[in-house]
Amino acid sequence: MDVQENLQNLKSKIPAKITLVAVSKTHPPEAIMHAYRAGHRVFGESKAQEMLPKQEALPKDIEWHMIGHLQSNKVKYVAPFVALIHSVDSLKLLKVINKEAKKNNRIIPCLMQIHIAEESTKFGLSFEECCQLLESESYQKMHHVEIRGVMGMATFTDDNEQIIQEFKNLKQYFQQLKDSYFKHVEHFREISMGMSDDYQLGIAEGSTMVRIGSAIFGSR
Repeated sequence: MDVQENLQNLKSKIPAKITLVAVSKTHPPEAIMHAYRAGHRVFGESKAQEMLPKQEALPKDIEWHMIGHLQSNKVKYVAPFVALIHSVDSLKLLKVINKEAKKNNRIIPCLMQIHIAEESTKFGLSFEECCQLLESESYQKMHHVEIRGVMGMATFTDDNEQIIQEFKNLKQYFQQLKDSYFKHVEHFREISMGMSDDYQLGIAEGSTMVRIGSAIFGSR
């Protein structure tokens, strides 16, 4: 498994303006270092308790993204250093992120995870819940989180038409949120959609950020 070769191959297919998040969850620090030596710096983990020891052991210029479901009681472990949390799926979680960010004297960038898949097992807010959160008094008082955009996961299916439609929906939600709440906000610009199997569909539908693991590190 040549991580460096896989990365070069992927980067030749992904437009330069799109952020490639190398999903390193369950892979050891040595595998991450192969990618690091190939010049890659953005890595995604889905568990706080796995991200923390890697952050401590690996070079400090790595940008760590939390891409998995984040439990409120785990926020404190990643708050000092996390570069972006993709998976904000409740007001309760955002409140905790804001509180922990304040303790660390920083502003934590976040994406709202919107539920676009047919599977009920996927986490995420409905579009309506997302609007309610942004209109809430609690959110208006938060000064230590910065909403950068949205994230979504398509249904796990071979039906490309369905995946494309779900990605189109997420792009539309992003646009509606931008127009309603972030019209003049420069940093609200990220659409995190597309993984190893469907990243090309995500890019075609307007993704600015793809989360790719197995195509870089091999299947776990």
